Amino acid sequence: MLSFIARRLVQSAAVLLIMSFIVYGLMGLMPGDPIDLMITSDPKLTPADAARLKALYGLDQPLLSRYGAWLGAALQGDFGYSRLHARPVLDVLGPRLANTLVLMGLSLACAFAIALPAGIFAASRPYSRRGGLINLIAFAGISMPPFWLAILLIILFAVKLRLLPASGMGSGGLPDLALHLALPVMTLTLATVGAQLRYVRASMIDALRQDYIRTARAKGVGAMQLLYGHALRNAMIPIVTILALDFGSLFSGALITETMFAYLGMGKTIYDAILGSDYNLAMVGLLLATVTVLLANLAADLAYAALDPRVRLK
Repeated sequence: MLSFIARRLVQSAAVLLIMSFIVYGLMGLMPGDPIDLMITSDPKLTPADAARLKALYGLDQPLLSRYGAWLGAALQGDFGYSRLHARPVLDVLGPRLANTLVLMGLSLACAFAIALPAGIFAASRPYSRRGGLINLIAFAGISMPPFWLAILLIILFAVKLRLLPASGMGSGGLPDLALHLALPVMTLTLATVGAQLRYVRASMIDALRQDYIRTARAKGVGAMQLLYGHALRNAMIPIVTILALDFGSLFSGALITETMFAYLGMGKTIYDAILGSDYNLAMVGLLLATVTVLLANLAADLAYAALDPRVRLK
């Protein structure tokens, strides 16, 4: 187990290194740089001033040289300063990452809490009217874009009913934060639950067709024990894979949702950093998103071994 985790961490570090080079290269290919923005905002800066500033920040060097300098500093824990916030990058991203993890964790937990029992029910009655209705609702959830769903929820709960705030994070403690989290969590939950429900239903239907289920049914095992005691554990293996992928895909959904609700998370921070040419902030933000996805996949691999004794992690 420990050797497997160590090997996966080494592989993750290699992936992170490759991603850092790709992201840095893409950032370098973007038109303009922070010095050009300073020139456009301050007409008193002369071309000599611009050349001196570019030399000071290393922007006159080739892309590979700049990446090597950035990587060397990053390995020492220095990720630079945010141009937009005038603070160290990690000081800006730390609270924002925590906000996004709260939003993603709550959304994923709520979606799975709905999808698991509904998917099991639909799988146990695949040709019934209620099973068909659940399937139809799942298709509807998959078809709804997060930004459109966010607008509908804002109109309903914030404008018409005036029950929940439309945006922001509040400043009145935990109850106020919970009120501001309600609409973003609801948006991501509804946008995610349909796909999860479909996967749970399909996986459970496949598990219920196996020989060991027929044997257990012939021995007189009750319906609930058959579903939750025999079929569910085997059906959970592909579902764990989907949950790990959903955790990564929620970052893209969180970017849209956080922007729609002015929620100070990673998605909105990266979006604002790219628009503001804050390359250090955008770079580290995208790498933190990559780290989160890699850790979610590692957790999924460990869950396989916990669910299926035949899986050996070596």
